[in-house]
This record gives sequence, structure tokens and C-alpha cells, in this order.
Amino acid sequence: MQPIRLIRGFLSVGAWTLASRVVGLVRDLMIAAYLGAGPVAEAYNVAFRLPNMFRRFFAEGAFNTAFVPMFAKRLEAGEDPRAFAEEAFSGLFTVVLVVSVIAHFTMPWLVFALAAGFVGDERFDMAVTYGRICFPYILFISLTALLSGVLNAGGRFVAAAAAPVLMNFILIAAMLLADLNGWDMGAAMAWSTPVSGIAQFLTVWWAAKRMGFPLRLRWPRLSPEMKRLLAIATPAVMAGGVVQLNLIVGQQVGSFFDGAVARLTYADRLYQLPLGVVGIAIGIVLLPDISRRLKAGDIGGGRHAYNRATEFALFLTVPAAVALTVAAYPVISVLFKRGAFLESDVGPTALALAIYGVGLPAFVLQKVLQPLYFAREDTQSPFRFALWSMAVNAVLALGLAPLIGFSAAALGTTIAGWTMAWQLWRGTRVYGEVAAFDDRLRHRLPRIAAASAVMGVALWGVMAVLGDSLYTAGTRYPALVALVLAGMLVYGVALVAMGGIRLSDLRAGFRRQR
Repeated sequence: MQPIRLIRGFLSVGAWTLASRVVGLVRDLMIAAYLGAGPVAEAYNVAFRLPNMFRRFFAEGAFNTAFVPMFAKRLEAGEDPRAFAEEAFSGLFTVVLVVSVIAHFTMPWLVFALAAGFVGDERFDMAVTYGRICFPYILFISLTALLSGVLNAGGRFVAAAAAPVLMNFILIAAMLLADLNGWDMGAAMAWSTPVSGIAQFLTVWWAAKRMGFPLRLRWPRLSPEMKRLLAIATPAVMAGGVVQLNLIVGQQVGSFFDGAVARLTYADRLYQLPLGVVGIAIGIVLLPDISRRLKAGDIGGGRHAYNRATEFALFLTVPAAVALTVAAYPVISVLFKRGAFLESDVGPTALALAIYGVGLPAFVLQKVLQPLYFAREDTQSPFRFALWSMAVNAVLALGLAPLIGFSAAALGTTIAGWTMAWQLWRGTRVYGEVAAFDDRLRHRLPRIAAASAVMGVALWGVMAVLGDSLYTAGTRYPALVALVLAGMLVYGVALVAMGGIRLSDLRAGFRRQR
């Protein structure tokens, strides 16, 4: 077995994902400045969410959870992985093409399903128009995700992780051109969406070709391998559908409150920054690694990979969750308050961010735990767990909305996330040694939590000292940087002092080829 370097893989994918999310944050700041929480912003957010929801069915969410373990095992055993990949590539292309055509003609119903509160005003018609323009993005990004799975299974992470940066640069360029030329801003953003999908597809296709997998379209056929892939993927697609229903519930709740869809979207983007950098990076690297280890019978190596991934995830996301919760208001104010994004938008958006922040470790733990199931080609258990989390989300979001308003959507998402993480963890007990916590992880988890709590208290103190400088033009950016650096310093010192981490472990983890 040629193993994947876990920490190096996490850092490689994480660095590019961070770059993508930072550029994406710049994109969102520009959208907020140009459009605020107004009707065009809300219509585009709904239109852009549609292909992204379906992408999670057909791409990295559902299809790839079945494809990557099967491909990785064939790659490990030398069982003609290219032929298998081309069959999957062709089948995916056919299915997503049909879905795209159907979506074009049923777009009003799709928008209604996602944002019924838009009916009767200009947001609905704009969302339908933008949705028809944006939706072909799903075809290119789904194929991109499959090619990314091929690259990741071979330990080639850079191209797949770097490709999303292109999307954000293209959207930023579209907004700048629209502003300079007086074009319709919403239409410019909508048209740039499928263009960005084409750019990402070409990037990873070329990288896969260089790896020795220049995948080409075949006439799709239902071979025994494709039947097996479908059998594994179907529960994953259904689980993905449950996850998307959770998002629809939140979107529907938000659509009945003016500006709430945009506010929830901006808050979601911020907490997705650490989630993407850590959770997605770990999921991408861990799934092919554990799949190949199980194929090779390396149970001890699989346990080590799982424990180090859990430790790495919580080392970064627990303090991030505390910081997003404690400092939500100044973060939103400094980053978003300008142009069409008003002071009245800051408080509600900060509230949503704080609630999402509480759920951040849960969402990342899901990314760590799910590969233990998917590597065994078990997609049915996560589907059952997702059904329960959907029920929790629906009851909370719909039941609490009349009492606490749009923040019920964020609260439902967060509690459902913890429900899902708990079920996934509980379900891994049947897997024996590979899913057991080792002594190092048991020793460090409470220390990570304690150091994060110390950091949270320190952030309160620093915010009090900085005072109005966090909200005054000319000083707010340096003040926010000072707040962030102070939090990082306190967390790092506290963690080392408590014995929660040793710098030598980080250096060894980065070098170790496991």
C-alpha cells in the first residue's frame, strides 16, 4: 500500500480551501456592499442554492461517498480503476444532464419549494430567472467532484482543492464588470456561475489526465459494477436528500421574514469558513485513506488515522466555535457593515452566526465520523441517522419560528447537527478497534475544551478594552485583527500550558507518512 500522508494532506487541502473561503468571503462582502439584504441578493442566494443543493446529491455529498471507496480499493488492488471511473463518469453525466433539463422547465416549482415566502413579489420572478441561468452549473461541478475523487484517491489533492478558488474569482470579476459597465448585477452573477463550473471542470480534468486518468464519455450501461455503485449510492442520495430538506426548512422559515434569507446566508458563509477549511479537508483526505487501509487489513493504521483526524479537527474547531459565538457582533459589523448592509442588519446576522458557531464542532465531527461508514460501503446507517436529525430540525425550526423569528432556522440546524454527530459516534461502536479513542485523544480533548474556554473569557476582556474602536471607521480593521491575534495567542499558550498539545507532535505528524 502507498499510504496517504494525513496531516500533510489535511494542510494541503485546508490551505487551498482557506484560500477559496477567504476569496469567497471577499465575494460575499462585495455582494453585501452592492446588494445588502435586498431583493436581488435574496433572489440570487436562492437561485445559487438550488444547483448547490443538487450538487450534494450527485457530487461530493452522495455519489462520491460511494464512488471514492470503491475506486480507492480498485486503485489499491490494481483492478482496472480507469474503466470503473469512466463508467461512473458517463453515468453521472447522463443523470445530471437529464436533471438539468427537467429543472429548467420546473424552476418556478423549485423556487416555491425553497422560498414560498417570495410568492407575490419581485423576488420570486428574479429567483426563477436567475435559477434557470445558474442551474447548468450542477453538470460541470458534479463531474468536477467525481474527477476530484479520482485525484484524492491517488493522493493528489492540490488541483481539486484549488479549483473552487476559480469560482470566486470569476464571480468577483463579474461583479466588478457589472459595476463598471452598468450591467444588471444579479444577472451578471447568475451568468458567471456556470462559467465558473466550466473553469473548475477543465482544471481537474487536466490534472486527472496528468495522473493517468483522462476520463472520456462512454455510452452509459448498467454493468455489475455500476449496479453495485448504485446500490451503495442510493441510501447516500437519500441521506443527502434529508440534509437538503433541512436546508429547505431553514430557507422557508427565512423567506417569511424580510431580509432573513440574506442574513442567514451571510452568517452561514462565515461559519462555513472554518468548517470548509477543517471539516471538508479532513473528509476528503480521510475517506480514501481509511478505505485503502481497510482493503489492506491495516486496522491499527486506520485507528491512528481516525484519532489524529478527530484531534486535529477539534484542536481547530472548538476554539473557532467559541470565537464565533463570543465575538459574532464585532465580526459581522467590521466585515459586512458598509454600502447597502446597514446597522439594522448587523444584530440579526450576528445572532445567526453565534447560533451556527455553537454547531461548528458537530458539523466537523460528522466529516470525521462518516468515512468510517463509507469506507465499509455502509451508506444506510448515515441515512437512518439523517432522518432523525431532519425531524429534530423541522420541529425546532417550524415550531419556534412564531416565537423567536428567523433565528429558529439557525437553532434547528445547530441542534440537528449535534443530533447527527451523536448518532454517528454511537453507531461506530460496532466497528471495534478502528473506531476506538486512543489514550492520547482522551488526554487531549478536555484540555482543548478548557483552553478554548479560557480564550473565550479573554476575548470578552479584549472586546471590552477595545470598545468603540471595533466599530469606528479607521480603527475597526486593526481592532478586529488585534482581537483575533489575542484570541489565538491566549488559546495557544493555554493549550501548551495544560498539556493539550506539543509542537513536536505537529512536526512529526506533518512528516510522518502513514
